[in-house]
Amino acid sequence: MAEIKDEDFLEFIIKSLVDHPDDVKIDRKVDEMGVLLTLKVNPEDMGQIIGKQGSTIRAIRSLVRIVGLKNHARVNLKIEEPAGRRGGKESKLEDLKV
Repeated sequence: MAEIKDEDFLEFIIKSLVDHPDDVKIDRKVDEMGVLLTLKVNPEDMGQIIGKQGSTIRAIRSLVRIVGLKNHARVNLKIEEPAGRRGGKESKLEDLKV
């Protein structure tokens, strides 16, 4: 049976879910801790990737880990946050000040 590459598997899943598949970028780094896959998507697609209460990304992480186990590697998935998305309550309150 052909060996499934974790990066190709993740790319297939993510591109199937998003509205902007051309903006999907995956970076793969290997170190002593295992494999780190860093995912970057269009900011408009973040909600589709994360899902309600993080259920979609949790399922994707589980599947990627299973593929890694089959290849005898520890695989972790990190989502790169789009620039300017970390507002929080403080920035919203600053906008309201007169």
